[in-house]
Amino acid sequence: MSDRFLDLLRHGEVQGGARFRGGHDDPLTAHGWDQMSRATANAADWTGILCSPSQRCADFARRLAETHGLPLRMDTAFGERDFGAWEGLAAHQIPADQLTRFWDDPVSYTPPGAETFPAFRERVLNVWNALSSSDDSHVLLITHGGVIRVLVAEVLRMPDEACLLFEVPPASLTRLRIPPPPGRPSLVFHRDVR
Repeated sequence: MSDRFLDLLRHGEVQGGARFRGGHDDPLTAHGWDQMSRATANAADWTGILCSPSQRCADFARRLAETHGLPLRMDTAFGERDFGAWEGLAAHQIPADQLTRFWDDPVSYTPPGAETFPAFRERVLNVWNALSSSDDSHVLLITHGGVIRVLVAEVLRMPDEACLLFEVPPASLTRLRIPPPPGRPSLVFHRDVR
């Protein structure tokens, strides 16, 4: 049995600028499309594409799958964390005391009506467990910054509190190696297309 790989592509720039988006479903900008095209220009030997159903991921995934003749599977489990009352808001629109509490303690502080971090992490790690035990040799997952942070933190054994300290720019591409047992998954690279 040989090593398998999981590539993680964050969606590109989104209309409306930087905002808290989980279920808030804004489309990509023209620049976001370009970013994702550049990130996938040297297409790896992907055997399939997985993606979040959010249009900022799914629209590009459909086009890429069609271009390369790859199977595509969408799943809500690949979606971003739901930010509740903060959905669609820019940081400056959130009360400063709430935002400070979130930045200081992103694991324990939950925005009003939002998915808790433990529930989000559990959802993402359930996906990771399924992906890491699949037979696919090299899958591309088009998803969100929060999902990528949780997966990388798990592979690198980072504490949950460190997740927000790991930058995941728009259209960044991250590769994880999944060796056969008893090997341990590892981070191969994390690239920004800017």
